[in-house]
Amino acid sequence: MKRAWTPISVGPARIEPGRLSLIAGPCSLEDPGMAEEVAREVKRIAAELKLPFVFKASYAKANRSAGESYRGPGVREGLRELRKIRESVGVPVTSDVHETSEVEEAAEVLDLIQVPAFLCRQTALVEAVARTGKPVHLKKGQFLAPASMERVVDKARNAGASGIIVTERGTMFGYGDLVVDFRGIEIMKGFGCPVFFDATHSVQRPGGRETGGQREFIPVLGRAAVAAGVDGIFIETHPDPARARSDRESQWPLSELRSLLSSWIKIRQSLADESLVGARPA
Repeated sequence: MKRAWTPISVGPARIEPGRLSLIAGPCSLEDPGMAEEVAREVKRIAAELKLPFVFKASYAKANRSAGESYRGPGVREGLRELRKIRESVGVPVTSDVHETSEVEEAAEVLDLIQVPAFLCRQTALVEAVARTGKPVHLKKGQFLAPASMERVVDKARNAGASGIIVTERGTMFGYGDLVVDFRGIEIMKGFGCPVFFDATHSVQRPGGRETGGQREFIPVLGRAAVAAGVDGIFIETHPDPARARSDRESQWPLSELRSLLSSWIKIRQSLADESLVGARPA
C-alpha cells in the first residue's frame, strides 16, 4: 500500500509528490571541464522540461571490477570540484560516500548524500549519513528484495534523516546480469518516501574485468518505471560515453538526453490525465 510522503528540499530543488524529479550527471568526475559542461547542459534541459534537478558525479569509485580501474579524483579534490560546480552553475549536487570517515567532510558540500547500493546494509554508514541533517539517497542493493529495503529506511529514519529517497537499480540474476522487478516500485512506495528509478545502472552487466552494459534497453526500462509510478529518474549521462573512464557501456549520450526524458514525461502526463478523467463525477 502506498504511503504519503512530504516534499524534500535538496538545496534549491524541491522533490514533491505528483511531480517527476531528476538526478543526473556523469558516472564519475573525470576532469573539471567535462563535469561542468554536463551540469550546465542538464540544468538547461531540466529547466525546459520543468524537472527539479540534482547534479550527480562520484568523486570516488570504490566498487571497481579491477584494481587498475579509474576511481576518480578522491574525496578532497572531488568535493572541491563539486563545490565549484554547485556555486558556478547554481545546481544542488550529490555524490556517494563509502566510509563513515568521509561523511562529515562530504556533508559540508553535498546537498544530497548517496549511500551506494553495495553499501546499503552498512548500518554505521547509513546512520552517519542520516545524522548530517542532509537528505539521504539510499540505492537498493542488487542483492536485496524490495521489501528488505524498508529496514534500511528505518535505520536512516531512526538516526534522524531529514528526508529519504529510495532508488530501484535492478537485482542480480545469476552471473553477470541484472533484472528489474517493477513490483518493487509499488512495494517501496509503501515506505513513505519518494521512489526513484536508476535507468543506467539497471542495464549494467557486472562481473567482468570491466562492468559492461546494454544501453539500448535504457529507454524501455525508463518507460516501464515511469508507467509504474516512480517519483523520479536517476540517470548517468556523458558527452562521449565511448570515451568515459567508467561505466562507458551504460551511460546515456548527453546529446540525446532531452529527447529521452521528453518521451518519459509524456507517459507521466498521460497517466496524470487518466487519473483526472477517473476522478470526474459520472
